[in-house]
Order: sequence, then structure tokens, then C-alpha cells
Amino acid sequence: MQQLMVRLLGRNYWHYLGFAAVAMLVTLLLPVQSVEFDRSLIASGQWWRLISGNLAHTNSYHMWLNLAGLMVLASLHGDHFSKKWLVGLFIGLALATGMGLFVFAPNTERYVGLSGMLHGLFVIGAVADCRKGWKSGYLLLLGVAIKVGYEQTFGASPELEALIHARVATESHLIGALSGALAALLWWWLHRHNRDQHQTAN
Repeated sequence: MQQLMVRLLGRNYWHYLGFAAVAMLVTLLLPVQSVEFDRSLIASGQWWRLISGNLAHTNSYHMWLNLAGLMVLASLHGDHFSKKWLVGLFIGLALATGMGLFVFAPNTERYVGLSGMLHGLFVIGAVADCRKGWKSGYLLLLGVAIKVGYEQTFGASPELEALIHARVATESHLIGALSGALAALLWWWLHRHNRDQHQTAN
């Protein structure tokens, strides 16, 4: 069973499953109003909502769609990152999405869901593909750029909004993707810096 999970989700599958379990527990056990991104409550000092809003969902359809997306990313890019980096990415992208919405999307009063984070993870994984010389990484980056650009111009699918009983916050997709791009550049620079230091020491 463990070998099958490694084959499907990569060697870091426990971290992805653990994060998925946290999102499930938050969605199923806590009232969404107690953890959602709520601009007025964040402004009054409830800063944890910048992160916790990413873990909540409007309904079970919303949750399962996002968790399915997380598992797809685990399968595509789960082996690219060390366990320490992966935990940092989960927390960092959640915070970056929340802060990005608070600062750059003043019309967004409330937000829940993993979609912003997922776009960030997608971009970072695609850049990691590029670092390995895989042409698929460039195609993935082009695909996510077209998707995000389309959403900013034409909005999200009405069918999807009806399914999750909420407006799709396409601005979170843009913020998540840009946060992922910045994180990927930082990750790339640190790897290159460490490699250069190692070569200099030798």
C-alpha cells in the first residue's frame, strides 16, 4: 500500500495527505465564519484568518475539488521538494495568499479555499520541472498563465460558482500564482547560492 501511495503521490505523500486532513477537519468541524478570511475582523486584529481562510471551504463540493487538485499536484511535483521546504511552502503560500488579498484586493471582503495556494504550488512545481530540463514545465507555466489571464478578463465558470455556492475569487488565483513565482525564484536562488558556496569551498 505504501509503495502504491509513493508511486501515485511521490515520496512526500504523507505531507500532502496531512495537509489535506487539516483542511478537511477545519471545513467539517469548524463554522466557516470562525476561520474564513474576513477583512473587517483581520483589520481588528484576527490575523490568523490570513492563513485559516485558506483551509475552510463553502461546502463539501468545494473542499473535494480543492483536495483533488492538491493530490494531482502531489502526483505531478511531490518529489521536487524536501520535506522542510514543502511544509514551508504550505504555510508561506497560505500567508502570502491571505496577505495579498488583504493588501491588493480591497474589494474582497471574505474568502475561503485552497485555490490560491494551489495555483502557487502549481507554478513552483512547474519551475522545478524547468530546472530539471523538462519541457513540460514550460507548457505548464504557459497553461497556468493563460488560465489566470482568462479568469481576470472573463471571470470564472458560472457552473463552478453554482456548485460551490459562492463567487470564485479569481483574484486569489492571480495572487497565488504570483506568490508561487516569487517563491520559485527564491528557491532557485538559494539552490544556486548553496551550490556556488559548495563549489568555492571545494
